[in-house]
Amino acid sequence: MRLRKRNVYNRVLHGVNMVERARSKVHVEYEIFKWLLANVNLSELRESMIPDEMDDVADKRWEAGAKSAFQFLNNLVVRRLHRLPKTHPDYKESK
Repeated sequence: MRLRKRNVYNRVLHGVNMVERARSKVHVEYEIFKWLLANVNLSELRESMIPDEMDDVADKRWEAGAKSAFQFLNNLVVRRLHRLPKTHPDYKESK
């Protein structure tokens, strides 16, 4: 009896392809980081850190910090691409 390989990447949640089953710890980390990048709304935090709209210094700090945090999370995602299951749509072979 030959088992048919089924496509487990068939659900979408908040614009992110979701997986039916976690294949590894790295796979879970990848999906969490990707979900955070796509779904976390920082506007409330921004408003609390820059209460005065005229505070250009705090605004500049926010923009730089948010950009740095985004790059950090994105780097965590990219560094896991080659360790995803080979059947994952985002899988990339290591160079």
